[in-house]
Amino acid sequence: MPSLLDIRRRIRSVKNTQQLTKAMKTVSAAKLRRAQERVLSARPYAAQLKKVLANLAARIENVKHPLLEVRPEKNVLLVVVTADRGLCGAFNANIIRTAQNFIRQHRETRQIRLIMAGRKGRDFFRRRDIPILFDFVNIFSKLEFSNAKDIGERIIEAYAKGEFDAVYLVYNEFKSVIQQRLAIEKLLPFDRGELKEPQSQIDYIYEQPPQEIFNRLLPRYVETQIFRALLESAAAEHGARMGAMDTATRNAGEMIEMLTLNMNRVRQAAITREIIEVVSGAGAL
Repeated sequence: MPSLLDIRRRIRSVKNTQQLTKAMKTVSAAKLRRAQERVLSARPYAAQLKKVLANLAARIENVKHPLLEVRPEKNVLLVVVTADRGLCGAFNANIIRTAQNFIRQHRETRQIRLIMAGRKGRDFFRRRDIPILFDFVNIFSKLEFSNAKDIGERIIEAYAKGEFDAVYLVYNEFKSVIQQRLAIEKLLPFDRGELKEPQSQIDYIYEQPPQEIFNRLLPRYVETQIFRALLESAAAEHGARMGAMDTATRNAGEMIEMLTLNMNRVRQAAITREIIEVVSGAGAL
């Protein structure tokens, strides 16, 4: 049985851990509020940009663009978005497992290569036999559109050259503070079905030819989709970390109660033993 001093040291250690997890929960809650605002602002922008692209496509007789070219999927690029840090529950493990399942299902018929956004996924797949073309780490501490632009430009250039036949995006979509949804989206080739003329077509006035504007906006839309996925993942990460730290704080409280009860039992046993020794000594006299 551990001594009273050992139990007190354990209680002090658990209390320190509880203070740390409580502080991390507070920090994640503050960051989640800002990240959630950015996600809610990015979603309407992406939706409106898609409407403008559909309006432009309706004005063009034969829409042509390298990003619309459909080829048999032999070479596939998988963009996996994880976090740079841990202590967020099963957030990173779920993303990595989903990416592994995708690779396992398609590896026999397709050649798959990776682009990693986030340190945790990069470190995991670096030890596997799957080639990583590029990795982007430490971008979530100060996430900007330039980060998505860097990723998007490399993807668009590679797809336009025919190095890949399809690009898929794996990330955690933010639903609520306690809920995230694992999403696998096909980023390229761009679905022509999404370029159908909207029901209530707005009569835009374009200074430049619609085809020229379309050629400039389509890569921008791809970069916007990547940026939205990064924002969704960042918000989901803070939500997952806040939930994990809340659970850890409650578990630490339960452990402190259990250790305190055990300490009281040990102390009571020591007092009882001393009383018995005193009574026994008095009886011997």
